[in-house]
Amino acid sequence: MSFELSLNTGTTPNLILQQAVEAAASAGLSHIGPWRHLLEQAGGAQRAATIIKEGGLQASTLCRGGFLTATSSQAQQEAFESNRHAIEEAATIGANNLIMVVGGLPSAAHLLGGIGDRQDKDIVGARDRVARALDQLVPLAIDHGVCLVLEPLHPMYAADRAVLSTLGQALDMATAYPAEAVGVVVDTFHVFWDPQLQQQIQRAGHERRLASYQICDFNLPIASNALQSRGMMGDGHVDFSSISRWVAQAGYRGPVEVEIFNDEINAQDADLTLNTMSERFASLVLPHLEQAAGIQSASAIN
Repeated sequence: MSFELSLNTGTTPNLILQQAVEAAASAGLSHIGPWRHLLEQAGGAQRAATIIKEGGLQASTLCRGGFLTATSSQAQQEAFESNRHAIEEAATIGANNLIMVVGGLPSAAHLLGGIGDRQDKDIVGARDRVARALDQLVPLAIDHGVCLVLEPLHPMYAADRAVLSTLGQALDMATAYPAEAVGVVVDTFHVFWDPQLQQQIQRAGHERRLASYQICDFNLPIASNALQSRGMMGDGHVDFSSISRWVAQAGYRGPVEVEIFNDEINAQDADLTLNTMSERFASLVLPHLEQAAGIQSASAIN
């Protein structure tokens, strides 16, 4: 398997799992990365696994686990149970990778419907709680053959969503665990700006922790809801040629997942979205992956 395109269902939020699978298969895709709520809507992970398999697809990832920074024992136990269930779901649908958005500061928990001390802005302590939670979750992940894939998020999300902002931070946290149990994802929206990105991608490859490559563009101006600032590849400011080369040079040969949160794109016809993302992937991303990997493309052969 080399660089096959995958649809992250966050890109088509108006589709139920069956519809997303059908749309992806119709567009010629071989993989899909579902969000957990779609599994529940489908009737559970086992039914979702059947839908994905019967649609001729494989699961590239499951989104998402994480949110491990709570301070109260009750909230920590709830997070453990949620992540335990997510690990089981990932294994059931055949997703080797569970994407982990680790959580933000207690002071911002209320912004996502949680409860936390609004005066607790200790980001170092929050990262320590993530590590302690991973200590509990890693044995479960190993038992189920699932990799917990730490996702560093753009620094503008450090307060409310992820206290890991760079690939280096994610790798530093991952080193305490076996590579098959804890990996990292390169999401172009979140890490394109990092001055250490090339070196850290190389490090991830050397440490055998480069588990997933997710792509979309970084649009300006930032949307009023910052989550919606992602764009279709080529519409923003991400250097896909360089990042894709680095990822391939680091040894990555897996699915490439498109995850776009954008009000305009999310509202348009799903077939249009899939066709556009396939075209942009083929022109802006795939050639650089294949060149760096030493793969001769079908178009070059013909």
